[in-house]
Amino acid sequence: MRRIVAWVRRVGLTLGAPGIFLVAFLDSSFLPLPGITDFLLIVLVTRRPQAMLLVVAMAVLGSVAGCLVMHFIGTQGEKVLERFETAKVERAMATLRRHGLMAVLIPSLLPPPAPFKIFVILAGVVGIPRVPFAAAIAIGRTARYLTLGILAVKYGSRAQIMLREHGGAISLVVAGALLLGFVIYLLDQRREAGKADRMAIRPPE
Repeated sequence: MRRIVAWVRRVGLTLGAPGIFLVAFLDSSFLPLPGITDFLLIVLVTRRPQAMLLVVAMAVLGSVAGCLVMHFIGTQGEKVLERFETAKVERAMATLRRHGLMAVLIPSLLPPPAPFKIFVILAGVVGIPRVPFAAAIAIGRTARYLTLGILAVKYGSRAQIMLREHGGAISLVVAGALLLGFVIYLLDQRREAGKADRMAIRPPE
């Protein structure tokens, strides 16, 4: 496994932006590579800060593509869950049914070893539509990788140390900001819906 990880890392660094797409795709689908995408993103952005947005975009697209593969596998039935512990599956299933897409979006922000892939597969099992699922992954991964890209531009290779020491806290702050924005959006939609209802029942003058 170490040889595979070393080879993937070397290929990713050699190919640049296309390489991080490949690594993110593999990490989100068939080949678990914890932390490799983050590492490559920081190194590539440190080397070429002006290419930060391209590197982030390729990492996001690769991750979304890989997650869509696992989502499709999940739609084939619960037999694919045999590789996971029953207790973990039950807890993840309960979380997914209770919180829906937020149970996918939040884990997509968190660094390893936070569980993520099981939620991706279960989203297919429970029948979450492909487009909203992909959008949730894209939002979460964009927030995560863009934050890492900004850190790499500002701090260079020191961003790796920051990620190692404070990655969990950084991810939780970003997740909290996204969650707050989502709550504000829901409250605004509810307010607009209430205003529309009041206008509909107002008697004509």
